[in-house]
Amino acid sequence: MTQDELKQLVGKAAVDFIEDGMIVGLGTGSTVKYMVDYLGERVQKDGINIVGVSTSKRTAEQATNLGITIKDVDEVDHIDLTIDGADQIDKNFQGIKGGGAAHLWEKIVAINSRRNMWIVDESKMADELGSFPLPLEVIPYGSKQLLKRLDAKGYHPEFRMANGEHVLTDSKNYVIDLHMGKIEDPHALAADLDSMTGIVEHGLFLDLVNTVIVGREDGPEVLQAR
Repeated sequence: MTQDELKQLVGKAAVDFIEDGMIVGLGTGSTVKYMVDYLGERVQKDGINIVGVSTSKRTAEQATNLGITIKDVDEVDHIDLTIDGADQIDKNFQGIKGGGAAHLWEKIVAINSRRNMWIVDESKMADELGSFPLPLEVIPYGSKQLLKRLDAKGYHPEFRMANGEHVLTDSKNYVIDLHMGKIEDPHALAADLDSMTGIVEHGLFLDLVNTVIVGREDGPEVLQAR
C-alpha cells in the first residue's frame, strides 16, 4: 500500500468514532483531509448532525464546502473529540505537530477537547522524538534575536521559508523549525521553550492524545494511549 492509501485508510476508520450530535475538532494536514472528506459523505448520505471546530482556515473551508457546520472554538461550550494528524509520535505517545504550520490553533482546540485522537500512517511512529524538526510559532518582531538565542542553546533553528518569503501561520506569525535530531527529555524542552519570550507556541504535544489510529499494511491499528 502507498503512504497515500494508508492515510485514506485511517481517515475512514476515524470517522467511525464520530457520533450524531457531537462537536468535533477537525485537524489539519493531508491525513485529516481524507477524514474530513469521509465525514462530509456521512453528513450528506446518513444525515448525521455534527458541528466542527476547525484548527485552520483551509480545513474550515474544506468542511464548509462539504456541508459540515463549522463554529469557532469560542462559540462552543465543549468539544467531544478532536481528530488530528501528527508528524511524529514516540513510544510514550508524545507527539510533534506543526508540519503544516497550524500547531497553535491545533493545540488550542486539543486542550479544549474531552478526547483527542491522532491518525497517522506507520512512518510517523518512532522510538523517540526529534528526527522530525520541531516547529515553533514565533512573533515576527525580534524573531532574528530569538533565532540567535535558540542557536546558542544548540537547538539548530531555521526560519521556515517558501519562495524566499517567511511561511506565515493563520495568525500571521513566523515558523522556526528546530533540527535537533533527538529530543531526550520532551517535558524539559517544552518548559524551556515556554519560558522564552517571542515563542507563541511550540509543536510538542505532550500527555494529550487518548487514541492513535496507525495505518499499517494489514489495516488500521487502534492504540489506546491514555
